[in-house]
Amino acid sequence: MKNQIIIPKSSLDFLQQLKQNNNKPWFEENKPQYLTELNYIETFAGALLQELSKTDVLETASGKKSVYRIYRDIRFAKDKTPFKTFWGGSFTRATSTRRGGYYFHLEKGNSFFAGGFWGPNAADLKRIRSEFAHDSGTMQKILKSKSFVSTFGTLQGEQLKTAPKGFDITHEAIDLLRYKQFLIIKRFTDDEVLSSQFLEQALETCKNMRPFFDYMSEILTTDINGASIL
Repeated sequence: MKNQIIIPKSSLDFLQQLKQNNNKPWFEENKPQYLTELNYIETFAGALLQELSKTDVLETASGKKSVYRIYRDIRFAKDKTPFKTFWGGSFTRATSTRRGGYYFHLEKGNSFFAGGFWGPNAADLKRIRSEFAHDSGTMQKILKSKSFVSTFGTLQGEQLKTAPKGFDITHEAIDLLRYKQFLIIKRFTDDEVLSSQFLEQALETCKNMRPFFDYMSEILTTDINGASIL
């Protein structure tokens, strides 16, 4: 593990300055610093991608390819500020048999790694709920495991206030059946992000997502009888 690869304080400080000067003239004037800080983030992402690829199959080509553009799409937004004020990026798991993806968000006072299923389509959501209604034991075991609880706490995401259509409000797995999103999130302090141990902590966080990803992948690539649908 290359622990010497760190995120410098200047990378978070630049975002704070950008937040206070979110306009194109200031950004153009400070673009050399932006490119310097972006390089630090891309280098970190590249090191994490390299380590993560030892235990998962990813289609993201490089750290540079994983980092999102700093420019906001303001065409339909009420907020017309042109730049994002965080470093964000993601790693995509390869092929349709591996579901779920890794996302990182780095910002002073609001840094986290997340994964899961932000907007499952109607067919996927129905399949997930059918599985939980049939047998929620495997998912409950994952959510109660020591590594999951110590890293992520609990499953997060939007939930229905009542039972989804076609399911009984008294079902023993109703708490799972209510979810419309299935998200797992690990937050980090600024000190943790700037630490020489952050690469290792980020890798461990991503690895701890795998039991959840792997089981959800199994659900979404099979029918209720466990037969492959791919």
